[in-house]
Amino acid sequence: MTIEQAETDVLVVGAGIAGLSAALSADRAGADVTLVTKAERPEDASTWWAQGGIAVARDDPATFREDIVAASDDTAEATAVEVLVEDANDAVQDVLVDTLDVAFDTNGAGYDYGQEAAHDEARILHVNAETGKHVHVPFLNHIADETDVRLVEDTAALELLGHEGRVYGAVLERDGEWAPTFAGATVLATGGIGALYPRSTNPESATGDGVAMAALAGADTADMEYVQFHPTAYDPAPPERSAGDTGDEGTFLVSEAVRGEGALLRNADGERFMPDYHEDAELAPRDVVARAVREERETTGVVTLDVSSLAFAEAFPDLAAKCDSHGVDWTEGIPIAPAQHFLCGGVAVDDHGRASLDRLYAVGECSRTGVHGANRLASTSLLEGLVWGRRAGRDAAGRSPERVEAPELLDRDPDLPPAFAGEKFHRLRRVMDEQVGIERTPQGLARAQSVLRRLKGEVDAYIRTRTSRSLYELRAASVVALLVARAAAENDQSAGCHHLVEA
Repeated sequence: MTIEQAETDVLVVGAGIAGLSAALSADRAGADVTLVTKAERPEDASTWWAQGGIAVARDDPATFREDIVAASDDTAEATAVEVLVEDANDAVQDVLVDTLDVAFDTNGAGYDYGQEAAHDEARILHVNAETGKHVHVPFLNHIADETDVRLVEDTAALELLGHEGRVYGAVLERDGEWAPTFAGATVLATGGIGALYPRSTNPESATGDGVAMAALAGADTADMEYVQFHPTAYDPAPPERSAGDTGDEGTFLVSEAVRGEGALLRNADGERFMPDYHEDAELAPRDVVARAVREERETTGVVTLDVSSLAFAEAFPDLAAKCDSHGVDWTEGIPIAPAQHFLCGGVAVDDHGRASLDRLYAVGECSRTGVHGANRLASTSLLEGLVWGRRAGRDAAGRSPERVEAPELLDRDPDLPPAFAGEKFHRLRRVMDEQVGIERTPQGLARAQSVLRRLKGEVDAYIRTRTSRSLYELRAASVVALLVARAAAENDQSAGCHHLVEA
């Protein structure tokens, strides 16, 4: 299928919950909407992988606010927190319940609200421990079948069409061909940066495209140093695996809801260790638990999640089945290790998702709303995407597309070394894992920047001579990796996910 030059009122890039919410909201406002995604199946979007659920304020918004701020290490912006909390109940009711009819779990007396780490009360709506897919699939179907939104799959945005501080759309690529799509407003909803690390709970396609495109076009970014690691991802690798090894086959997230139900973390000696690290033990904020798990793995060799006190197969049948399929005897404990999970920073936006460039918006994980500060509270990612997606979509509607001169991209060079992108990604992931991970040192961050600058220079040299999706994804990853390392080096205060130690 060829790709042709096109126009649209609102161009949304990315089809997770944030992009779908923006597209739905813009469509409701009467805009002509085009939604493009490089995904070919729901599993290629981060939303599909979300397990725990979606937090709501219920009837106690004050406590919800306090929990968000406390989890952020007191760095979350008050105005952003207010937006999230005030919109939470209405957004969930409007989109997920009334529009999509998501069948959240009930307990006979109403919704079965779950409890997760750093939440002072049970407020998590969920569907088993695989909430993401039960939201994402019906949302995709609704957009495709019940709206006028044009949904275009297997199509990547390579770069923004920018001129004198304004964005006019993006250059899109499909099947090795590319063409500009001019838009009255452009909404980036491209997800996270998991591909920058060897172990991640994100899909492989999470190369930081939106953040990189916005930054290269001149948009402001913020809080890029705050990269959250989830403490309990299944660890299929032996403890002696060397640092920087990129083998992550079989990794999957073990939901925070499991600890919320009473599962305990134990080291190789069988000792429960979290009470020694934080008064909330297994329900401490993610950054605290992730560092504790890392330390116990390094000290004793293995950390397992003990689910013996739970009716695990009954409470979490999908997780139990996943363990069984990976040959894990969960009755003996699930071996776990931290894995990159979420970028708390991103493209700097306001309370309607507006970036520093005119007519550019960013929503979801690629944006920095300020609501997470230095560390995200569990089960607020889907909510943030939903809330800011609705707001951005409404605000983006009402503008007609205008044309500017599109950049001239070069034909793909058949002589591109087949292993080029793979080798460069390996090098990038290794330095990010070793120097820009859970713990950082000033010396390590300096070394990382040096390596990443050289790597970006090599990628830029290829970009000047040829065009391909994999090459642009590699450029995005190298740009974002350098932004993360640079921001971390410039921040000499440990907070939340950004934890400095002595060399």
